[in-house]
Amino acid sequence: MKRIGILGAMPEEINGIVSLLKDKSEVVKGMRTYYLGTINNVEVVVVFSRWGKVASATTVTHLIVEFGITELFFTGVAGAIHPDLNIGDIVIASSLIQHDLDARPIMSQFEIPLLGKTMLCPSKEMLDKAVEGIGELVRDESLIHSLLPKQREKFSLSNPKIVVGQIASGDRFFASHEDKENLLAILPDVLCVEMEGAAVAQVCFEYKIPYIIIRTISDEANDNSVVDFKEFVSQVASRFGVEIIKKMLKK
Repeated sequence: MKRIGILGAMPEEINGIVSLLKDKSEVVKGMRTYYLGTINNVEVVVVFSRWGKVASATTVTHLIVEFGITELFFTGVAGAIHPDLNIGDIVIASSLIQHDLDARPIMSQFEIPLLGKTMLCPSKEMLDKAVEGIGELVRDESLIHSLLPKQREKFSLSNPKIVVGQIASGDRFFASHEDKENLLAILPDVLCVEMEGAAVAQVCFEYKIPYIIIRTISDEANDNSVVDFKEFVSQVASRFGVEIIKKMLKK
């Protein structure tokens, strides 16, 4: 039986998706509320993971073990590291790495203990599905038109672009240009940073659950970060997330 887990790291990132559910029910466990129902006749479980690698790994493990999900979609926001990324752009992870994992000299920097891997990659099938579906939303301008004109103006948004590449995760918020430069010096392929994706990917890898990590750029991960972060998440990223999930689950 197909059952999709849908994860967001903030309540604002999942509220719109929860509103799409038919035959909704709720299960509260481990200080989290899991919303069960269907979207486009597909069984889904939607949950707010909380911030950070431990919280997100715990939540996705519960989705797999307790709720029996067969695929995992993670939508949310990230801070741009690559200079060509603008606020509102969509990054689809082709690889994920934990930028704060360092067990040297026992093993290489960023290497996941016992797995012998420094990065994890979603399946080609999941990646292709995301690129195709979100690409259609960009081409027909569905994403940008899901916003009110005042929202587009406030955050200086135009039609977003899709970028596929590496996302770095770690339990640290990037708040300066120096932080970005230091990260790029050791991980030059990183497009953006967040605090959950690579941990989620590790759990999915170990349980053999197909997954995809999709992030909307909310800020430049430096001193010029969006002032009203929560407003961006609730008014922009959450709307993008709804359109993306509807597209990914379209029959």
